[in-house]
Amino acid sequence: MWKRARESVCLICRSASTPTRALLEPAQPWLGQRTFATRRAERPSRMVLSDRVARGPSSPPGKGGDAPKKPRNKPDGPWAGMNRTVANIDRTRSPAKFASTRGRDDGNGKDDRRGGKERDFKALKMQRALSTVPYSLRQAVKARLTEIESFDQFDLRQDVKDAVTNEVLKGMTDIKPTPVQKLAISAMLGNPLKELRIRRRSKDALQREEFLLAAETGSGKTLAYLLPTIHHLRKQEAEDENVTRYNERLQVEREHRNGAPVSEWIEKFEPHPNTARPRAIVLVPTAELVEQVYKVAKSISHVAKFKVRPLSANYNPAKIQRNLYSHGGIDMIISTPHILAKIAERDPNILSRVHHLVIDEADSLFDRSFSPETGKIVDRSLPSLKQMVLCSATIPRRLDNYLDAHFPNIQRIVTPNLHAIPRRVQLGVIDVSKDPYRNNKLLACADAIWSIGKDAASHDGPGGPGEIDVKRIMVFVNERDSTQEVTDYLISKGIDAVALHRDTSDQRQAEALATFTSNEPLRITKEESEKRAQLVKSRRHLPNTKVIVATDLASRGIDTLAVRHVVLYDVPHTTIDFIHRLGRAGRMGRRGRGIVLVGKNDRRDVVAEVKESMYMGQALI
Repeated sequence: MWKRARESVCLICRSASTPTRALLEPAQPWLGQRTFATRRAERPSRMVLSDRVARGPSSPPGKGGDAPKKPRNKPDGPWAGMNRTVANIDRTRSPAKFASTRGRDDGNGKDDRRGGKERDFKALKMQRALSTVPYSLRQAVKARLTEIESFDQFDLRQDVKDAVTNEVLKGMTDIKPTPVQKLAISAMLGNPLKELRIRRRSKDALQREEFLLAAETGSGKTLAYLLPTIHHLRKQEAEDENVTRYNERLQVEREHRNGAPVSEWIEKFEPHPNTARPRAIVLVPTAELVEQVYKVAKSISHVAKFKVRPLSANYNPAKIQRNLYSHGGIDMIISTPHILAKIAERDPNILSRVHHLVIDEADSLFDRSFSPETGKIVDRSLPSLKQMVLCSATIPRRLDNYLDAHFPNIQRIVTPNLHAIPRRVQLGVIDVSKDPYRNNKLLACADAIWSIGKDAASHDGPGGPGEIDVKRIMVFVNERDSTQEVTDYLISKGIDAVALHRDTSDQRQAEALATFTSNEPLRITKEESEKRAQLVKSRRHLPNTKVIVATDLASRGIDTLAVRHVVLYDVPHTTIDFIHRLGRAGRMGRRGRGIVLVGKNDRRDVVAEVKESMYMGQALI
C-alpha cells in the first residue's frame, strides 16, 4: 500500500526535502492516527536507577506513597475463600467485635482472663458448641453437696435402699452417693437441695416434671435416674385400684391351685392391667447400653419387686413379643428408639400409660440419626407423662437450644465437673512425625500397646508369680474404615485385637464388650500364654493385653470399669468426642491414662489445650 502511494507522486515531489508521509497526511488522515496508536512509550535504560530506589516500603493508603500490593494469600474472584490455610482476620475493621471476645485489658498489656491477650480464639473448633455453665454456679453447687452423705438420707422406699446396698453395690465398703446422685435423687423425689438454683416452672406449664441431668462420664447417672423412677413405680402401684384388685384375685387363684408354680397357669388367668402398657420407659442409643442398664435395673428388681424387660436388636421378634406382651404385666421397658418406635406405630396403646420417660445419652438421641424416632416416642407419651428425665455427659448448644424451644420449663441439674475430664485421667502425647515412627501411626500405636503390656508384665499378678494380669485397652479412630486396618496391623504384631464398628454384628459386639464391661479381674497363667503364642502367626506375642479398636460407637455410656488405658489413634474432631473417649478410662473414681497419637497433619494446638485444661481441672468450654 505504501509503495503504491509512493508511485502516485511525481518525481519532482518525490525528490523534494519535504517528508513523503507529510505530503500524504492531508490525503489520508487515517495513516497518522494508526501510527500514533501503535506508538510505544520509551523504556528507560536498564543501567538507569529507578526513581523509587531511595524510597522505603510502600506506605499505607492515606499516608503518602504508593498503594500496597495485595498479599499473595488473598486472591481475587468468587472462589477467593476456598482452600485457605490462614484465617486472615483483619482486626482493624471491627475492633469492638474482637475486644468483646476476651477480657478487659488492665493497661499493662495483660489480660485478666485465662489464656492471656495473645490467645483471642481457642484452638478447638467445637468448643463453642458446648453450652457453658458459669463457674460461680459450679462452686455454689459444690459447696451444697456436703448436705448428703449416704443413701439413707434420701426419701426412698426401704426396699429400694436395700436393693442398692445388697444388690447393686454389693461387696463395696463406704457406700456414698456421687454428686449427680445427690442432686438428681433429691430433686426427682421433690426435695431438692437447699437454695439449689433450679429453673422455676411457670403456672401455665403442664402438670409434669422435666429434668436435665448433666454430669461427667462415669459419675453414676444410671442409678441417679433409676432409683427415684422405681420408687415412684412402686408407690403408684400401691395406689392403683386396678392393680390391687388384680393382686387379690391372683392370690385367690394361687390358693385354688394348691401352690402350683405361677408360670404353669398364669397364661390361662386374666391378663395383668399393665400388660403391654409399661409405666416407665428408658431409652438408650445402643443395644450394649440396653443390656447394661437392664442388668442394673434387674438387680434392683430382685428386692424392690417390679418387672423390667429389655428390647433391642439382640433379641428376635418372638423374644420381643414375649417381653412386651407378657401375661403377668410389665412395669419398665429399656429399649432403643428404633425398636420401640416401630412397635408403637403398629400398636399405639403401648405408650398410652407411660408415666416416666428417661432419655439417656440425650445428646445422641436428639441428634439427626435418632431424633425422628425419639420425637415420635416423646409425642405419643406426653398426654400421660408425669415425669421426663434427660441425661447426658455433654450439653451441646444444639441440644440446649432444642430444650429451650420445646421444654422451656425443664429443671437443669448440673454437677461441678461437667464438661471436664477428671484429673485422675492422665494424658500422654506421642509425636508420630519424629523418629522412630516417621509418620507411621500404625507402628506408634502398636509400640504404645507393647509398652503398656511390658510394664504390666514386669509385675507379678495378685494371684502369684504364675499368673499374668491382662490389661484391657481401647483404641479409638475417627473413620469406620480405619478400624479393620488398625486391627489387622495389631494382630500382625502379636496383639489380641478386635474391630468394633456399626457393621459389626450385634452378637460379636456383645461378646467383645463383655470382657471390657466386667469388673472381674482378668488373669491367665504362663502356660496359657505360651499356648496362645503358638497359635499366633507373628513371631512376637503380647499375652497380657486385650484390645478393642472402635469408633465413637463404643464411647457413649458404656461402663468400661476394667479399662485403664485409652489410645486415641486419631485426634478427635470435637471436645465432645474428647470427653466421651477419655471418659472410658478412670471411671467410678479409678485412675486412668490416655495416649494421643499426633501426626504432621493433626492439630497440635488442640491437644495442647486439652492437656492444659485437664491439668488445671477446667471444663473444656
